[in-house]
Amino acid sequence: MIDTGVIGRIRRHAVRDNAAPDRVTIERLIALRAAGESLKIGTPRVRAVGAGGHLSTFKGRGVEFDESRPYQPGDDPRTMDWRVTARTGKPHTKVFREERNRPVMLWVDLRASMRFGTQRAFKAVRAAELAALVAWSAVANGDRLGGLVFSDTAHDERRPSLGRRAALSMLKLVAGDAFWTPREPSRADGEAGADHALERLARVARPGSLCFLLSDFRGLGEAAERHLFELARHGDVFLVHIYDPIEAELPPPGRYRILVGGRSVSIDTSDADLRARYRAQFEGRRARLAALARVPGLHVIDCATSDDPHGVLVRRFGGARRLMR
Repeated sequence: MIDTGVIGRIRRHAVRDNAAPDRVTIERLIALRAAGESLKIGTPRVRAVGAGGHLSTFKGRGVEFDESRPYQPGDDPRTMDWRVTARTGKPHTKVFREERNRPVMLWVDLRASMRFGTQRAFKAVRAAELAALVAWSAVANGDRLGGLVFSDTAHDERRPSLGRRAALSMLKLVAGDAFWTPREPSRADGEAGADHALERLARVARPGSLCFLLSDFRGLGEAAERHLFELARHGDVFLVHIYDPIEAELPPPGRYRILVGGRSVSIDTSDADLRARYRAQFEGRRARLAALARVPGLHVIDCATSDDPHGVLVRRFGGARRLMR
């Protein structure tokens, strides 16, 4: 069975090399500023009025712990501080203060499986472009922006902060050579990879965060769903599923040349059983994501490498506002 996670490129003999861009530049990500600023990205749940730049998803969301104080009649029992109550023997309740800027967290997958594409761009390039659009939207909306970028051999992150500098810092990280220059994994790479990055995101994302996970979601470990559920308990999580059309369906029956690890290999897609197994592999992964989308707070967005990333976000969030510049 063909594993598209290790296929670098697939093409007919007549197709010219390097038709799909295989990396992104910081200039390209900065150029997406106007398109990103035109997006008004929000959460899809029922909201209640709150103080600050956004409407709270529900009471208690989008706030952070301030202190504990003795319980008073009329306090919401759901905010009881059971640890302090047990320690003092007297009922205490938690006091929260409202966050005025929603944290927007990016989780950008640049592993080897993302360095694949046959139409318009590699998956990793689409992930970087989507990250830029979300980043510039967050800046325009007055949100705090942070996130994690990872590959098979590298991992780095930025704490949420405000303003254009936060977007530039995040996008410089996304376009950095550390994530686009292939190298062999070593023993020192134990904290790289998707499982560690997802665990780390679950730890650092604050309550009320809006998280965008940009990935093909290949090879996640057994703990992945647990981390996703934890994120969804305290915020909204968008799983942006990035794929190449050829991963969903093999090209028409025939012989093709592919590059695998720098080697040119010939494959034959005429076998009907092979085509069916290949299609089932993709549909199985997509069905797993669809099942996750039934969990409150988890949402799936599909983005093929042949799609316009800005158009994908416009369709999902109900349209773009007028361009700011």
